[in-house]
Amino acid sequence: MMEFELDLQLFAEEKTEKATPKRRQEARKKGHVFWSRELVSSMVLFSTFLAIRFSWNYIFMYFRDIFTYIIREYSYKDLNDLHNLYNLSLNSIELFFILVLPIISITFIVGIIMNLLQVGFVFSSKPLEFNLNKLNPVEGFKRIFSKRSMVELLKSLIKIMVVLYILYSILSSELKNIPQLLDMDIKALSSYIGLFITGIGIKVSLIFIGLGILDYIYQWWDFEKSIKMSRQEIKDELKETEGNPQIKAKIKEKQRRLSLRRMIFEVPKADVVITNPTHYAVALLYDRETMNAPKVVAKGKDFIALKIIEVAKENKVMIVENKVLAQTLYKTVDIDEEIPYDLYQVVAEILAYVYSIKYGKRGA
Repeated sequence: MMEFELDLQLFAEEKTEKATPKRRQEARKKGHVFWSRELVSSMVLFSTFLAIRFSWNYIFMYFRDIFTYIIREYSYKDLNDLHNLYNLSLNSIELFFILVLPIISITFIVGIIMNLLQVGFVFSSKPLEFNLNKLNPVEGFKRIFSKRSMVELLKSLIKIMVVLYILYSILSSELKNIPQLLDMDIKALSSYIGLFITGIGIKVSLIFIGLGILDYIYQWWDFEKSIKMSRQEIKDELKETEGNPQIKAKIKEKQRRLSLRRMIFEVPKADVVITNPTHYAVALLYDRETMNAPKVVAKGKDFIALKIIEVAKENKVMIVENKVLAQTLYKTVDIDEEIPYDLYQVVAEILAYVYSIKYGKRGA
């Protein structure tokens, strides 16, 4: 008897649908977001060289002052003495830290801003959780030869080629200037070296920024692909969402607000509002050409009743107090329904009174 082995993945539905907001939120909670490390590092590199370029003269003068201070203070002291050596080291570190602190601060701020612009505030302990698969040599071997690893290797090779090309092009063009360097004083030579070094750094970082933008696009594409869902997953999520009491309550609340807003919008069109006088309010509209009887366009109790009355007053809709009729209409007639036959007489009398005042004023 022949035995067949079936790969169950062949029966799995292909994930072709865009991720839902819920799936995106779950991925974010797990720390699964897309961002480009290349774009961040290139912007940090660019800001560092830019800061050094604009402050190069200050750096040169600061170093000059440091050396002058050290020579003046320690030239006559015995540096074999551990106390003197300790003071020299401590002063040197302190002076150097004061020099680099502004540049470090700029790069630190740029790094934070670039991360926030890409992913915002994301805190998740999921990536820190212990996972035995990370110790599995087979899984490690797969990661080494994965598509992502190949992409990272390709990016590294491109970076090396870019740096080597820029170094070669700049050095070959500057070779002719080497003899002139011998005639420069220390300050001019320092300025030349500063412009030379920062020029290389800025050109390299600008190209890296371009690569970072391409990497950002790739990371977005890879992320969107990784969180795609099958149609069955979307159906299951919809069922789960609809079964959630909190979600249901939110949906009902939203529907109630929309219904209330539409109802209040109809009040200015009404002919009359029947009140009780503040507990109930029912707005009636009658059009002889399109209706067999007056219909209720808005109704409410307590707060909603007060809102209907307020809107009616603002739009000069007649308000008539009739406690029994207001309660009866509120309890027996739904919105957009015509009033029952047994209420024709009392409503007709009220409408006749309203029309007599409305059209009487117009005639006057």
